[in-house]
Amino acid sequence: MNMKLRIAVFLCRAIPLSVRRIIATSLARTATHLSFKHKLIAVHNLTRSFPEKSLSEILQILKASYASFALIFAEFSEILYMKKDHLDQWVSVRGLDHYEKACRDGKGVLLFTGHFGNWEIGNAALAILSKPPIFMARSLDSPFLEDASTYVRTTLGIGNLHKEKAMRPVLHLLKKGEVIILLIDQNVSAREGVFVNFFGRPACTTTGIARIALRTEAAVLPIFTTRMPDGRYLTEIGQQVATVNTGDQDRDILVNTQNYTKIIEEHIRKYPEQWFWLHQRWKTKLCQARRINP
Repeated sequence: MNMKLRIAVFLCRAIPLSVRRIIATSLARTATHLSFKHKLIAVHNLTRSFPEKSLSEILQILKASYASFALIFAEFSEILYMKKDHLDQWVSVRGLDHYEKACRDGKGVLLFTGHFGNWEIGNAALAILSKPPIFMARSLDSPFLEDASTYVRTTLGIGNLHKEKAMRPVLHLLKKGEVIILLIDQNVSAREGVFVNFFGRPACTTTGIARIALRTEAAVLPIFTTRMPDGRYLTEIGQQVATVNTGDQDRDILVNTQNYTKIIEEHIRKYPEQWFWLHQRWKTKLCQARRINP
């Protein structure tokens, strides 16, 4: 660990977790008033996704969503000190048998989730209780945050894989029976994705996981880590999602991507306050795909 990281971890640990949580949620409340652009995006997303909800309900979900995201930062350094004998103070895991069965099958495992709850603690729980996954995501814009997140993950044996030009490494890892976890709930360009239904609107969604599953026959499972009312988390690993493979590749990619996205939507609908509504999820439009594929 470099000196900057040592200092950051020391300063973070010097502040009690309860105080860090209060600071994080207070900053989140302030952000809802200061960041007008992102607030407008989130309100628009929520209003379109839940037309039956009143504006006051929408704003309550928005405030809770800001706080949920802020808590990830407040709690992140705690992952360094999580141990099996006191893991239940932080998180309970449901569906670990689904995960371990998929691992035993030997064709590799693809876990998918979204920017929901605290996915980092879910990754940590898997690493402590069973086979550590490899987390695949884009590089963070801040080199310091990239180094910090990589250090925290690797301390528990969680791998780090940047998604840029990752297809060949992913195929190699899956062939060895490794587990790759991906966040697949964000907007992508028309060249990178397909349009599937997400909260009643066409959302351009990455095709990567469907392509890999069709090529490798790796098991595909959903995983979500949800904050419970008592402040602890529940990590839920769903049953294996069957990969539709009819031989029509374009159609199969579309159908499988829709199946994954539907599962993510269903979980968000249960706990809308824990998803990252500030993101421009529906930014890419159908007309952009038509221009690429006239």
